[in-house]
Parts: sequence; structure tokens; C-alpha cells
Amino acid sequence: MSSDTRARILVLNQYYWPGVEATGQLLAQLCADLSRDYSITVITGRLAEPRADAGRTVHEGVEVVRVRSTAFPRRVLALRAVNYLTFLIASARAALTAPRPQVVICMTDPPILAIVALAAARRSRAALVVISQDVFPEIAILLHRIENALVVRLLRAAIRTYLTRADRVVAIGEKMRGRLEAKGAPAAALRVIPNWVDTAALEEKPRPNAWSRDAGLAESFVVMHSGNVGFTQDLDTLVRSATFLRDLDDLTIAIVGDGARRAELLALADLLEVDHVRFLRYQPRESLPYSLSAADVHVVGLAPQLSGYVVPSRLYGVLAVGRPVIAAADADSETAELVRTIGCGLVVPPGRPELLAAGIRRAYDGEFDLVDMGRRAREYAVAEADRRVAVSRYRELLAELVG
Repeated sequence: MSSDTRARILVLNQYYWPGVEATGQLLAQLCADLSRDYSITVITGRLAEPRADAGRTVHEGVEVVRVRSTAFPRRVLALRAVNYLTFLIASARAALTAPRPQVVICMTDPPILAIVALAAARRSRAALVVISQDVFPEIAILLHRIENALVVRLLRAAIRTYLTRADRVVAIGEKMRGRLEAKGAPAAALRVIPNWVDTAALEEKPRPNAWSRDAGLAESFVVMHSGNVGFTQDLDTLVRSATFLRDLDDLTIAIVGDGARRAELLALADLLEVDHVRFLRYQPRESLPYSLSAADVHVVGLAPQLSGYVVPSRLYGVLAVGRPVIAAADADSETAELVRTIGCGLVVPPGRPELLAAGIRRAYDGEFDLVDMGRRAREYAVAEADRRVAVSRYRELLAELVG
């Protein structure tokens, strides 16, 4: 019999360490810190790259149970659906046979995973905490990823089921809190805890550094997107903005990362003949301080009408390395409001490449004090968006449930 008397927490999410997905990395940091006070088991899926096969292991004090799900490339929607389905089935089996927890925590990847978490919580008479990283299915509808009316109705019913029954629902932004309340989450159960960054691990480095020299960026004025290359980031606008900036010979627009739309964007850049747009692959975590610091300014894009449905967590990494931001997002989005509040950059509308290009040109021409903007960004990250701040808020939430 185990001598561990700590309260037991069961955590579910398809992605976890050592995956590159933002939700998996954030969850791994949260669980590692909470494991000092709680006995934590994470149920997660297989990974193709970096490879992580089914089985059990312990990482940073957390038991990781990796179930036998598929790990097909996510860029193909049908294959992603197979990954979701196999993970849902395997995680349900694992969660319903695991030692009974006091709290079940679930992220929304895949979006209806919280139905499994709800069943596991009811089986053990445990509290359920749902951490909503986006608002589904509305985000998929707005991006035209799901258009079948029956599927939409079924998804909305499933998601309302767990939102109305969860003991706590965490939104990562205030506007998202309102969206979730409109979908049925009780106001008393809702908490706003933004995502975070580890400012001790991710700190500012000189702009010319070994990474930027190796990448051929040290001599350019660098505008960067770093993170997922998917449907929500509005990267078409960034690529198209380059057509208005052909006269800037020492400008490089660097799109760093991978995702479902990388091939399309490469083709678009080739079609538009914008040679100063560069595509680089995902960078390992140990390189991030140097790759993020290689930029003079970062662009954080969010497709139109997604305000409150998703909050780009990559913004926090940019703030941590002390770099200014051009937010290409709706003016009422959390991203735009945060950039204005901090004073760390400027906001332009999404889907307007000519306005984004104008903002880049103003930064290039020296109209802004980029150093001062970067200083304010770093100060905010340390004071308000650091890992320790977020973890302390989760500790308070768990104390409400288990004491």
C-alpha cells in the first residue's frame, strides 16, 4: 500500500511532455510544480515526434500514463479526427480504472475530452476542473473547419454537458470567460487564469547571437512569427504584407515553426515572389531564448472574429525575451488589449496586409523606441505572466476544492 498521503489529482490531455505543443508544455510545467503538494497522474497520448510510445514513466515527480492512441500527422483533418477518437477511447479506459482521485483536471484537447474527465470525476465523487484553451466548436466554425450542422449540434450538446457540471472552469482570458458563461458555465464556477511563461528559463539574449548568425538573420531587420503555423494565426496576412515591403533590402520576415498550413504558406510566398520571407522549423526549447531574441519585432496574429475564442499563448514568450509586438488582431481581443495596456507595441486589424506592412515599416524606420517597448514587455512578463504567478493561482483554486 502506498504511504503517499497527499491528495490525488488525475490530469487528462492528449499532449504532454516531451511534445512541442504549447498546451502540453504548459501542462507539464503546471503538474511538475503542483506535484510538490499533490500526487499527480497524467493520462496522455502517444507522440510521433519527438517519439513517445505507450507506457508509464515518471517525469519531474509526475506519473505519466501514455495510452495506445494513434499519432498521425495533424495537418490532415481526417487523420487528426482518428487521433482524437483513439485517444478518447484509450483515455476513458485508463481514467475509469485509475486509482480514485480527489480532483480531475482536464484541458480541452481534444475538445470533448472533458466528457471523459466528467465520467472519471463522477465515478470517484471527485471535483472536476476544466481548463479551456479555446471555445469549441465556435472556433472551428469560424475557421470553416466544421460545417456539418448535425456535428455542430452534437458538439455543442457535449460541451454544454461538461461546462454546466464542472466544479471549476478556467478561462485563459476575461473575454473567453464571457464566452464560456454564455455557453452555460456557471459564473460561480468560472475563474480567469491566463497562460504563462517561465521567465527564469526564457530571458532576453542579444539580438545578434549564435542562433541568429547560424540562421542568417544577424545582419537583417527581423520581423518574426514563432509558434504554430496553423489556421488561427492569420499568417496569410503576414506573408502578403511582404509585397508592400520589397524596397527594404535588409528586412527579413521569419516564420518559425510548423503546422497544418506550412505548405500552403510556402506556396503563397513562392507565388508572390517574396524572397525576404523565410521559413524555419520548430526550435528546441533550449534554443528559444536565442531564436525569439533574434527578432527586432514579433508579429502575433489572430484571425478575424476569433476574439475571446482563443488567446495566443506565444505572446508570453515574446514578452519574456523583451521584444516589442505588432498584434494583428481584433481591437477587442485579449492580445490587442494586453499589448496596449503594457505599451509594448502596436495593434493593427487582422486580414489587412497593407496596414501590417505600414506598422512594420514604422518600426523599421525608427518611429518607435523598440528597446523601451521591450523593457516594458519583460517587466510585465516577470510581474504578471510568470510561471510562479499562474501556479499560485492554480494552488488557490485547488485549495478551494480539497483544502
